Amino acid sequence: MQPTTKRYHPAMIAVDLISFIKGSVGIVLILFIFKATSTATWVIWGRYIFIIVCIFTLIWTILQWMFCQYEVTQNSVIERKGVFIKSQRTLPFSSIHNHKSNTTFIHRWFGLTSLTLETGTSGEHANFTFPVITAKEKRHILLLLEQSQDQQNGEALQPVIERTIHFQSNKKDLIKASFTSLSFLAFFPLLSALYFNLAELFHIEDSAKNAFDYLLIHWWMLIIILIIAMILSVLFGMFKTFTKYGNFVVSDDKDRIYIEKGMGNVVSYSILKHRVQAVVIEQSLLKRLLRLVEVKLISAGGSENGNDQDTSSLYPFMPKKQAYQLLQSMLPQYIIEERMERFPIKVLWLKLFQPYYLTILSIIGLAIFKREWLWVAAIVFVLSVTSRILDYWFTSYIRHGKTVQIRKGGFVNETFVTHHERIQQITIKHSWLQRKFNVATLVFLNRAKPMHESRLYGLSKEEAGTFYTWYHGHSK
Repeated sequence: MQPTTKRYHPAMIAVDLISFIKGSVGIVLILFIFKATSTATWVIWGRYIFIIVCIFTLIWTILQWMFCQYEVTQNSVIERKGVFIKSQRTLPFSSIHNHKSNTTFIHRWFGLTSLTLETGTSGEHANFTFPVITAKEKRHILLLLEQSQDQQNGEALQPVIERTIHFQSNKKDLIKASFTSLSFLAFFPLLSALYFNLAELFHIEDSAKNAFDYLLIHWWMLIIILIIAMILSVLFGMFKTFTKYGNFVVSDDKDRIYIEKGMGNVVSYSILKHRVQAVVIEQSLLKRLLRLVEVKLISAGGSENGNDQDTSSLYPFMPKKQAYQLLQSMLPQYIIEERMERFPIKVLWLKLFQPYYLTILSIIGLAIFKREWLWVAAIVFVLSVTSRILDYWFTSYIRHGKTVQIRKGGFVNETFVTHHERIQQITIKHSWLQRKFNVATLVFLNRAKPMHESRLYGLSKEEAGTFYTWYHGHSK
């Protein structure tokens, strides 16, 4: 059967337009809600320009859909697009590392999904995205991809292998996650923003002051309102967490790791195990108290999305023991060691002697704009010192065989594990102050988009030299 050239489902127009609307919410609120009665020139012209942009976007989106076609062959995908300037792009399956699927509310309305094929390169054309396809077509493309990669590796075509489920979130996990993530605190800024906008629109400052005075007299009503606000904030946090992390499933087969998450907006992606370059385990102070961790897999493929940073996160609120067991089951070559080498006390003094740039900027900024708030700079300084002390306390490292493990961080600490063959480059740096303390900074680069960099600050020059020799010795 010969492959045929197809045009995307018309739902592509709706997906693009809704994405535009979501990005324009702030402009709409300012021009048409908060400044609804304004006769200022910039507001009037802003409305006209925005309406013209909306009309242009609608026409342009329809034209893009009309002139965009794609074709799926046995070994590649081909895309032809362009309204005025035509272009054709071919992406061979051999260059694809990972794939990711995203099913939004809009996709669900039309019974569709999206699929992104991620390569190991960077740039504008690093990935190939099918913005709207059917679930059947998605399965067909992924089947062709697996068959092509099996043939490339010289393997016979294998029947579909059942996945092993290692983790599946339940209500208890999600409730714990909703409090650990502190997402419920986002409700209060929303209430605050709503109040100030309404106050400006309806001039309710005086009536609000009178109402507050009334509540102070009738204190029991104030307590009831605060309790209701807390309940609403908790419900808001739980809704947000359930929507994002509900139905979270981590599974694998012999070649890939699969992650699926989300209740409304369903996201699923897979990672080739041999493409994993390193493992990162993150813990905030709150997670440390609750013995929870987040495990991230740094892979050679991935998108250049600033939110993902080419790290694929396992469930972010997993019990530490369970996370280590899961990692051991899926990637047995990545073993987490708890006992590591600590730095001498002179490294702490070195960290404390470094310039406090954030404190200096706070003092300058407050002195210029809010002199009466200069005391805030003292809080910034105390937090900076505390962060450096915690960073020294948590920082440690170990090198055994071809494996390197680094732990560092203050309020949020990070454990980084990688193998010699996954390291692209090792660099030794030392500033003037570091030379006085006879220490250096060791920088590891692992393949990702952009390159993932991990630093070990305060290593003795002798040990840094040993790391350098170890890396180049094995590289020969």
